[in-house]
Amino acid sequence: MGLAGLLACLLAATSGIAPGAEAAEVRIPDARHIANGWEIPSEGYADQPYIVRTDDGAWLCVMTTGRGHEGAAGQHVVSRRSTDRGRTWGPPVDLEPAEGPEASYAVLLKVPYGRVYAFYNHNTDNVREVRREDGGVFRRVDSLGHYVFKYSDDHGRTWSARRYPVPVREFACDRENVYGGRLRFFWNVGRPLLLEDAALLVLHKVGAMGAGFFAQSEGVFLHSRNLLTERDPEQITFETLPDGDVGLRTPAGGGRIAEEQSVVRLGDGSLYCVYRTVDGWPVCAYSRDGGRTWTPAAYKTYTPGGRRVKHPRAANFVWRCSNGKYLYWFHNHGGRFIGELGAGGKDGRSPYDDRNPAWLVAGREIDTAQGRQLEWSQPEILLYDDDPFIRLSYPDLVEEGGTFYVTETQKARGRVHEIPAALVEGLFGQFENRRIATNGLALELRAPLPREAGWPRLPEFHQRDAGSEDLRGRDLRAGFSLDLWLDPEVVVPGEPLLDSRDDRGQGLGVAATAAGTIRLTLNDGRQEAAWESDRGGWQAGRPQHVVIIVDGGPKIITFVVNGVLGDGGEDRQFGWGRFSPTLRAPNGGGTATLSPAVRSLRLYHRALRTSEAVGNHAAGL
Repeated sequence: MGLAGLLACLLAATSGIAPGAEAAEVRIPDARHIANGWEIPSEGYADQPYIVRTDDGAWLCVMTTGRGHEGAAGQHVVSRRSTDRGRTWGPPVDLEPAEGPEASYAVLLKVPYGRVYAFYNHNTDNVREVRREDGGVFRRVDSLGHYVFKYSDDHGRTWSARRYPVPVREFACDRENVYGGRLRFFWNVGRPLLLEDAALLVLHKVGAMGAGFFAQSEGVFLHSRNLLTERDPEQITFETLPDGDVGLRTPAGGGRIAEEQSVVRLGDGSLYCVYRTVDGWPVCAYSRDGGRTWTPAAYKTYTPGGRRVKHPRAANFVWRCSNGKYLYWFHNHGGRFIGELGAGGKDGRSPYDDRNPAWLVAGREIDTAQGRQLEWSQPEILLYDDDPFIRLSYPDLVEEGGTFYVTETQKARGRVHEIPAALVEGLFGQFENRRIATNGLALELRAPLPREAGWPRLPEFHQRDAGSEDLRGRDLRAGFSLDLWLDPEVVVPGEPLLDSRDDRGQGLGVAATAAGTIRLTLNDGRQEAAWESDRGGWQAGRPQHVVIIVDGGPKIITFVVNGVLGDGGEDRQFGWGRFSPTLRAPNGGGTATLSPAVRSLRLYHRALRTSEAVGNHAAGL
């Protein structure tokens, strides 16, 4: 077996993808790399590749596409069908022609009798520019006009010739825009929701165009009591929610941006909605009456009243799965630095940046004094690209035959990805996991530990490809993990906890800092990388558990301290750090010195998943 075949088999064994046709398609030995997905063809620009399963067993995908960039003339909506779970796609079917006014940002809803509706923006009046709140103009005209739908009764092979407008009630932000509500701005990315006997659509109203394009936004919902059964499209009715004329916004003191609402129905009939801001955290709210009223907007937390989830100005979506649990896509950092409220800076950074990698958490319902709510696991990296500037966004989730698939786009290519079973099962099981991971365990030392121990060689991250014509480098996507139990009473700031470096400084070192963090340093003799844990992770009066994961796929270092993945807290935008893609193996001497503060040590010759690190902590010392 050649190296390519071996890598494919190794990937299949670790990712849950069976050997065979799927494994043979893998070009990069990491199922999380977006290049391993199956492309959904587009005209160049590709946005919101959303999928429903039709009653004839196909996947129907709707996409906003065009030959120009996002928002350019010619942008329109097309659909395609796949009969092999997204591996190949049939020819495109235009819902609107590229030669017509802009048609954008479609979402799909299949009703119980099989009809599929597509809802989207349509610039019916062919407006060619819009005024900004600061007196300027935008000539991008894809987020205004009329909210409309077409439908298909043949599983997406054809669509109704006529489009039908959806009436949307005027809100305060409409009346207060620069046109006094005569022209309205809006768009939608949120998946429609089937209730017991009704449908709920999502819409993002825009009150002002300006800095960041959308300068003020809020979420509303369109409730239809007869969409699920009425076959005459002219008889379908819609009611705009919530009550009043103000939609879902940020908490008091937050920014003006509250958009891209994503909503799910809980087991007791309550609704949960999450949406993006420029505040550094996403916002969530609950409704106990079908969307008519909502709890006060609050920044999303991992547990009710607990640590806030961090997220920039990017899509963050929640899905309810067939097992009654939930999956949530986000980006696990605070946008521009927390506290700046996403203000533009002279350094060229944008609150839209850093959508790579994409992270996933699992959620479960719990009963609280305030009613049914959701709590969330610690995050896992779901997808990444090697270029940190590439933006992954606008996902959709498909669950079929016990397998989970996710779509995404980086605006030029939409793709379908099979989520490795081990990753999603680990997330769902994280709440109960109390098992110590053994796969890849290369060294385990328990008290009493020697002050010096033999140290296994770490995997090569980057090496010469001797089989290439120009002897170029080859990225092996390797990784390793350190699992340490520490006695905080013995830890001395500034002194090494673990050190395998030789007299040239080559190897790795782990040390406590005066700031109360743990710092990892990697040196391959040519370059050095370092990252450290968040401040304030210690829990007084007990041994402390630290897992350091060096993941050579996305080239990211994470710290899981006492079962919690570091996210930077109040001090840093990021809790995870990148290292150089050309870092080789940080191997020093064949021994390592250990501090008396180390109660136990495990070394893994692979990057643990976060869920495994959480399980190691729950298993105890």
